[in-house]
Amino acid sequence: MDVPVQIYKLGIAPLFDRLSEREKRYGHFLSRAAWCGTRIILRQVSPESIDIFDFILELYKSCDGDWNQISETGGVTEEDLDGFLDYAANFLSNIGNYYGSGDQKFVPQISPASMEKLASRSYKLRNLYSKIQDSIMTVPPFTLGYPGPLAQSSYYPGQSIKKEEIALVSRHMRAHSILPENTRVQKTGEDTFEVLQASTVKSEAPIPLDIPDSTARVDLVRGDHADDLEKVCQNLSEAAKYAANEAQRIFLAQYIESFRTGSLETYRDSQRTWVADKAPKVENIFGFVEPYRDPAGIRAEFEGLVAIADAEETKLLLKLVENSDKFIQRLPWATPENNGKGVFEKSLFEPPDFSSIHTLAYCSSIIFPGINLPNYNDIRQDVGFKNVIVANRMIAESTAIQWPFIEDSEMEVFQKHKYPAYHWWVVLHELLGHGTGKMMIEEPANKFNFDPMNPPASPLNGKPIKSWYKPGQTWTGEFGDLATTLDECRAELVGAYLMDDLELLALFGFTEESEIRASDLTYNLYQQLGVDGLRALSNYHVEGLKWGQAHSRAHFSILRCLLIHGQGCIKVHHDAEAKKLRVRVDRSKIRSHGKKALGEMLLRLHIYRCTADVQECKGYYEALSRVDEECLKWRQTVIENQPPPLLNVQANTFIDGEVVTLKEYEPTIRGIIQSWYERNV
Repeated sequence: MDVPVQIYKLGIAPLFDRLSEREKRYGHFLSRAAWCGTRIILRQVSPESIDIFDFILELYKSCDGDWNQISETGGVTEEDLDGFLDYAANFLSNIGNYYGSGDQKFVPQISPASMEKLASRSYKLRNLYSKIQDSIMTVPPFTLGYPGPLAQSSYYPGQSIKKEEIALVSRHMRAHSILPENTRVQKTGEDTFEVLQASTVKSEAPIPLDIPDSTARVDLVRGDHADDLEKVCQNLSEAAKYAANEAQRIFLAQYIESFRTGSLETYRDSQRTWVADKAPKVENIFGFVEPYRDPAGIRAEFEGLVAIADAEETKLLLKLVENSDKFIQRLPWATPENNGKGVFEKSLFEPPDFSSIHTLAYCSSIIFPGINLPNYNDIRQDVGFKNVIVANRMIAESTAIQWPFIEDSEMEVFQKHKYPAYHWWVVLHELLGHGTGKMMIEEPANKFNFDPMNPPASPLNGKPIKSWYKPGQTWTGEFGDLATTLDECRAELVGAYLMDDLELLALFGFTEESEIRASDLTYNLYQQLGVDGLRALSNYHVEGLKWGQAHSRAHFSILRCLLIHGQGCIKVHHDAEAKKLRVRVDRSKIRSHGKKALGEMLLRLHIYRCTADVQECKGYYEALSRVDEECLKWRQTVIENQPPPLLNVQANTFIDGEVVTLKEYEPTIRGIIQSWYERNV
């Protein structure tokens, strides 16, 4: 990690000031609950992350935030101190010593001798350093992934565990109706395992999870993350006193019960209630939500998000929601049946709650620009879902230094169009990407959501479908570690496929007469498809021949699709000697060839997903996302042109007597560290 950083401020003060005192208190205690999840995330990242976190904050305390003290009197050079502070800011922004996007390990650019001097400032620092001195600088592991010589995963602590053993434990869990999202698995012996379930209640004794056809010993042990979840629950209880309505009080109580008992059925109930809380001024997301970092694709990272809705920005989003059916009928699987949406789409598109929000507290290893939840497909199909666009995150990113993959002569125009194209791409991704599709499901007692005697024909071959989800099977369970990247790829494709629709763009305010013309916005989006596909290679791990981030694999696959099937719509020019990569888009081929290629890829992924056709999907997607020799050469140039990492600094709230106050921080390395110290978690 030897590059400077870009730091953006997630500003929130104007929206916070508009809240009532009751709403501010609600937001404050929710924010405290979110930040109290920090140590859960750290524990999920690496064995050393909590001690590194404590070392950074104890070092801040040792100099009372006056870092000049250390370089002036501590015997540490200014260069070495800056190297450590850069590391600290990256660590805190990613909540761990692996990048949230890409899962690659980073280490401080500071000599071991200077680290020793930093640690010598107090007994507590020396004690913490003794725990991390071997791991903080050590590579490998290079990345997060299945445990082995090159990768590690804190979802599987203890003895090294094999993929087959993880699958075996999953069979034991399914037999006892234990969902995996809030668990970790620890191998304790040759044929013995513990399922560590997150809860404040601790097991008095392990609970056997025996099944008839296995000789393995698998035990359930409750109480993982117990102390941290207790703090989360205490703050959620305080927040409930200031809830705006009964739905909020109910889902907060359900969160608390789930976190106390470990019951994910209760958590699923909370999601049903949360979806029903329409257009809240203060929005929230809590729980073990996203499975991106589990190499098996089923265990989820804890997350806490608290945000304030912007009513004006939300109005335009609602216009799209109101017209959703019209544009669903233009997707590649649409046929005359089902009101023009086809048999592989839900009969009724329940308009979701769609809000533009600004984060007040976002405790996660990645701050996403848009979110669609819940992740449980049965709840989404039966009850509905919510979409949010994280506006202050998107605004901040739009000012960032770009990857230099656009011709110099076009860069200024590219930058002008990037934010609106990216914004609406994300909007379509969340609403119509994650929000569409009908899974073909067989339920117990011989119940189907389609006619099994006359199965629908697959548009891929015109023949009746032969596969579907059997009782107890789920999308993530069947597709495993492919599920998250496939889901993101399909959603990205939906957004990109619709971004040349003139009626849709006019709805957003873009025509050929507007300041930003509709055709230019579409052109920019295809440029972004090329740029994102190339930059994705920075998250491909050559050592383990694997992708480190679900979205990156998706973006690369889309670029490969356009290069192979787009008939020259997109080309990549590589000058290895000059270390230059350039994306070139042929405007004349966007609709005739680019859209056709995207549509064919989208249709395949959609039908594979709806029909649980794992094998066909696996072969197709793995071929598209394979990094060949030419792409490895591109990757080297991508790495050499990597812009500085994007870090964030977020506000804190405090209760001062009867008043809730907000404190924002300077977008600097020292501001990031100060904000985390004053969070007191």
